[in-house]
Amino acid sequence: MDFTTAVVSFAVVAGLLTIIPGVDTALVLRTAVVQGRRHAFATAFGICTGALVWGAAAAAGISVLLTASRTAYTVMRVAGAIYLIYLGVMMLRDARRPKTAADVDVALVSPWRAFARGLTTNLLNPKVGVFYVAMLPQFLPADVPALPMGVLLALVHDLEAMVWFTLIIGGVGLARRWLTGSAAAAVRIRRVTDAIAGTALVALGIRLAAD
Repeated sequence: MDFTTAVVSFAVVAGLLTIIPGVDTALVLRTAVVQGRRHAFATAFGICTGALVWGAAAAAGISVLLTASRTAYTVMRVAGAIYLIYLGVMMLRDARRPKTAADVDVALVSPWRAFARGLTTNLLNPKVGVFYVAMLPQFLPADVPALPMGVLLALVHDLEAMVWFTLIIGGVGLARRWLTGSAAAAVRIRRVTDAIAGTALVALGIRLAAD
């Protein structure tokens, strides 16, 4: 497999996986609805930074530990599951908590904290590491150094993810302008989004723990 074929082939596989709904999509969607574009993009950049770290680690051979050691994978999996369940429970709590119109317009966290939440969510998801460990070797040409090529492929994945997240955030922005004509509607939309995203994250956390 030559360089161009490797990049294009990986882009197709990573692109298909990117649009499958999962933890990252749920987190960006919820952040876009509840806190707006700035925080949603910060969360998306955090997620993509985590993916870049995983890609570089896999290319360097570090995250092979996750597939070679059952104990290491189990510890990472349980830690990730606990974190996802924690995020989901907090969202479900917010969905039940009485809100006023003013609450909708107040960002609960700074963009940096939103970035950190996206980064932590991705880094604590061992399936991202396993994906890179399983996929990267198949797209590493023999005449190209593994680490630079792995980082490049991770950047391709990040680019596709950012395009996907941008579409989600843009769609939410249009929906907010259309649906939030009143403060009461804004509160309802936020509570419903918290409930859906919270339930999804708890379910994903439980599934990850039981996997």
